Amino acid sequence: MHAAAAGQVAGIRISHPDRVMYPDLQLTKLDLAKYYESIGDWVLPHVRGRPLTLVRCPTGLRAPCFFMKHSKVWAPPALRRVNIQEKTKIGEYLIADSVAALVSLVQMGVLEVHTWNSRIERVERPDRIVFDIDPGPEVSWRAVCDAARVVRGALAALDLQSFVKTTGGRGLHVVVPLAPRAGWSECLAFARGMAAQIAESDPGTYTTKFRKTGREHLLLIDYLRNNRTNTSIAAYSVRAKPHAPVSVPIRWSDLGPRFDPATLTAKTVPARLARAKDPWAEYWTCRQQLTRARLRAATG
Repeated sequence: MHAAAAGQVAGIRISHPDRVMYPDLQLTKLDLAKYYESIGDWVLPHVRGRPLTLVRCPTGLRAPCFFMKHSKVWAPPALRRVNIQEKTKIGEYLIADSVAALVSLVQMGVLEVHTWNSRIERVERPDRIVFDIDPGPEVSWRAVCDAARVVRGALAALDLQSFVKTTGGRGLHVVVPLAPRAGWSECLAFARGMAAQIAESDPGTYTTKFRKTGREHLLLIDYLRNNRTNTSIAAYSVRAKPHAPVSVPIRWSDLGPRFDPATLTAKTVPARLARAKDPWAEYWTCRQQLTRARLRAATG
């Protein structure tokens, strides 16, 4: 095999393929590119068509990383560029529609892939709502699981189906798929109202206050993932943390004391997926809407 071919993944040449991106695992840039190539069929439905916010670590975790929202930098041609009107300017974003595009992000030194709640074809109409359950440092994993079930129950009371995934950290995301009908303001108002109701029902356990001081024993129900330009970590994206943890969609029945999200890493997830069925299979056919009645129920 020629040297050039040895450094290619999905047709993308990987420069510095032996660069160690995750020192604790000795995970290289080439390893990371192969990770996305191996799980492309799983990750693409979650990212295709969505504007991205990225965490770049050009030389790996040994050096500082930074968020990249706009794409006014070099990028391989497999990535799509789109212009989106913001409050005072036009923002240029990247979109990954193919495995080659995902691998191109790795070539750019990207470790985290975050996505909008809408797709570019209907950018003003979100097709999901995300509740980010963010536990304080003194909160147990059991309590995090209980919080996700509470959010699920509150949504089910409005006849809304929801799905759960790990975040690559200690929290969980509860995701509500939607037909893209309601606008950003309605989705944000719904999420804020639902979070407030949950916090008010048990203020000793839940909060909607974002300040970290004073909520060491509380679970933040973060509704701001639903603001127009805010994003959530993409399903199956690695995180820029030691041991390369991955955000992974799971079944509700997986939640429990024996389930350890820390075991889901770039090294373990491909084998897990090779023997698994899609835990979110129903997500792709769910056609529920954020109706006026549901919005009123959440916002009072």
